[in-house]
Amino acid sequence: MIKLAIDANEANVSNRVGSNVYAFHLLCELARLITAKQEIKATVLLASPPLASLPKESRFWHYQVISPAKFFTQFALPIYLFKNKEKFDLFFTPGHYAPRFCPVPYISSVMDLAFLRFPEQFKTSDLLQLKHWTKYSVDNAKKVVTISEFSRQEVVNLYHKRKSDVLVAYPDVSLPKNSASKKELEKFFQKHALAKPYFLFVGTLQPRKNLITLIKAYESFCLENKGFKNKYLPQLVIAGKIGWLAEPILTAINQSKVKDKIVLTGFISDEIKLSLYQQALATLLVGLYEGFGIPALESMQAKALPIVSNQSSLAEVVGKAGLLVNPYQVEAIATALTQAWKMSASEREKYQREMTQQIKKFSWAETGKKVYQLLVETAQEVRDEKQT
Repeated sequence: MIKLAIDANEANVSNRVGSNVYAFHLLCELARLITAKQEIKATVLLASPPLASLPKESRFWHYQVISPAKFFTQFALPIYLFKNKEKFDLFFTPGHYAPRFCPVPYISSVMDLAFLRFPEQFKTSDLLQLKHWTKYSVDNAKKVVTISEFSRQEVVNLYHKRKSDVLVAYPDVSLPKNSASKKELEKFFQKHALAKPYFLFVGTLQPRKNLITLIKAYESFCLENKGFKNKYLPQLVIAGKIGWLAEPILTAINQSKVKDKIVLTGFISDEIKLSLYQQALATLLVGLYEGFGIPALESMQAKALPIVSNQSSLAEVVGKAGLLVNPYQVEAIATALTQAWKMSASEREKYQREMTQQIKKFSWAETGKKVYQLLVETAQEVRDEKQT
């Protein structure tokens, strides 16, 4: 039987976003497969007790809380693994970071490498940690899990890993089954003076989301379509929390000629998010770099037309189901906004049929199967190496 250690801290948080969501759903699938197949015994390592939403313990899936929590990855975790190194064949982390000194062969994960391509868009402290911790984590990993073909090629190019040592395991949609109630939605619309039709951006306000260019493109769209005073033009709704280095974005909104038509909602619940997607004229994700681009996938799931950047992974995610634009060209984005606004019902239905086909490529169950197989194969490789 394979003895596996897993760092589950990325998933053991209450308000999951981004990599937390990916880790949570992946661990749920792994727990299901491990319990069913009974060929792996997993010790799931945490800095604090497991939340109720994490998979239930079983004979093959056991939680172990180790301390101190404050220095978990670089102190508590390597010490625990060193003391128990003979008990484990393999260590897996669905997060970016493995311990700097890991006495057990391991598989690590990479969501994206934007910090290497656009370092000026990160805080200095975050950048230093991302660069150094990710580098040694990837360099010393037996295998690496990532979330798109684009990101796999980035790992190959920037860290010189063999392509065969990097597995693509796509995310899936994590939207709730039910949207907000009619009463909740009416209250939300009134609070933010929001009206249909509208364009929708969902995500954290941060530089690589290219929101300043998007705002300029929206201004151009308004000017080209009967001017800034046209009350019937769609609003631009920006839904998400304020992120790092967001001040220039907020300034661009406040100084915009169409600031009265730009709606900032702040963080929204998943139920409200689903409702906003379902009623959007189109969604916008025209950033400079995306490891995957979950909002584009969510948009397709809700049958909302995605307008996305032709850079990084987004063309891979959307396929023929949306409009692709050059994120550096204001007029290209503005043209896509006009196209979405004036799109006929039959053309919109054609894109929605493409969405139905495109989202079939993404499945948490398939992601779990791929990673599970990688764990089994890598553990066997490690055993074979020990015997030679």
